[in-house]
Amino acid sequence: MFDNALFQQLIDAKHATGEVVGSDRFLVSLKGLDGVSAGALVVFESGERGMVREVGEDTVLVMNLESESTALGSLAVLHDNVVTTGVGDGLIGRVITPLCQPLDGKGPVKLASSWPIYNQAPGMMERVQLSDRLSSGVTVVDLLFPVVLGQRIAVLGDTKSGKSSFLQQLGINQTNTDRVVIYVLIGKRRVEIDQLVNRLNETGAIKNSIVIVADIFASLAQSYIAPYVGCAIGEYLWHGGRDTIIVYDDLSSHAKVYREVALLSGSNPGRDSYPGDMFFAHSSLLERAGKLASNNKTQTALPVVITPGDDITAFLPTSIMSITDGQLIFDLATFRQNIKPAVNAGLSVSRVGGRALDAREKMLSGLLFKKLADYRQAREFAHFGSDIAPETQSSLLLGQMINDAFRQSTSELWTPIEQQLMMETVLTSAGQRTLNIGLLKLKVRELAAQVKSEADLDPIVAQLVQTATVGNGV
Repeated sequence: MFDNALFQQLIDAKHATGEVVGSDRFLVSLKGLDGVSAGALVVFESGERGMVREVGEDTVLVMNLESESTALGSLAVLHDNVVTTGVGDGLIGRVITPLCQPLDGKGPVKLASSWPIYNQAPGMMERVQLSDRLSSGVTVVDLLFPVVLGQRIAVLGDTKSGKSSFLQQLGINQTNTDRVVIYVLIGKRRVEIDQLVNRLNETGAIKNSIVIVADIFASLAQSYIAPYVGCAIGEYLWHGGRDTIIVYDDLSSHAKVYREVALLSGSNPGRDSYPGDMFFAHSSLLERAGKLASNNKTQTALPVVITPGDDITAFLPTSIMSITDGQLIFDLATFRQNIKPAVNAGLSVSRVGGRALDAREKMLSGLLFKKLADYRQAREFAHFGSDIAPETQSSLLLGQMINDAFRQSTSELWTPIEQQLMMETVLTSAGQRTLNIGLLKLKVRELAAQVKSEADLDPIVAQLVQTATVGNGV
């Protein structure tokens, strides 16, 4: 049951009212509500809340956010000209709906204030340049496509290519930091939601996470507003002095919901039947990330996009890539080669990530790119005959060892120092000797704590080469 006490309070305060004259599931037509604007919040006499989507000459189209059945002839009253969401530190560690209703059985959610869900992004003069590394714990990403705090980087890939697993690893890697990770789950199955929540609980990462759930059974209206609610909650914490990381998983499902709402409300369809403001809907959302000059805190955005058949040229992937500062592309072709995480090193890019690397790390990253390119070329040559030049054999061996070192399970996380030691050791072998990668990883875990400065790296790398070389009797 909904509490209609607020409705009566607003009526007594003489707020504008309207009468329901039409209803199509969650889309409700009202007559009245004089002076209302698009994006306003209304309350029905049942106590349910709605958001004004369009204002016509005679009627107002409202999305009922809490129900898909609204009685004809019932009344609605204007609550506020801006749709807001509850915010506060009390949301940290909770699993909630887009309307801030608890889903975790931990009792009521404590809210400190409210925040507009369609808030304006900070202006240029309110921002400063990004510079601080966001370590994901995933070696291939942190060394080849580093992410910085405040960046907007898209995560693209077909279903079951490892996108969500990577984002879980990234979130869990922030457990011992002061950063808050917000997961916005749109159109997910219950089993996928339970897997994430269970993993966060098992690792203790739930203590600095917020999970906002709009599953496949939720109202389309709640799926419609879910990413904006997540962004607003993040903004409140961001402006209040916390670094926040928002995972939009996924914007493909949100775009389908946005398209369905637009078509039901009579908007003209455009490319792939998406409405003309589809680009604006996502660009205005992702622009609300960055680094504030006022407190040097950041909000990082990680939008997920599905690319069926590994097609990154479709409307939605190209649209999101044009908005963001880079993309991590997970593809099934790489996955089938047993390279996991299945990051496509040829198509992925991080346009601002290099700012977080020092000179040695940049040199390492550049050398890895070169050796992987040599490996791909050597594999092509190897198809033409059995006689392979020594240089090609070295490129094949080194490339295989690099990929073996990049492989990691979803439960593995590596610190930046461990990643650097591992990959420098592999590159030092130069394909002239074979390394036991499993043994190398074990020794790296043991020796990484000995690195106190850059001067410690070279002798430890030399020790690792000696220890992990196959045939040394270790």
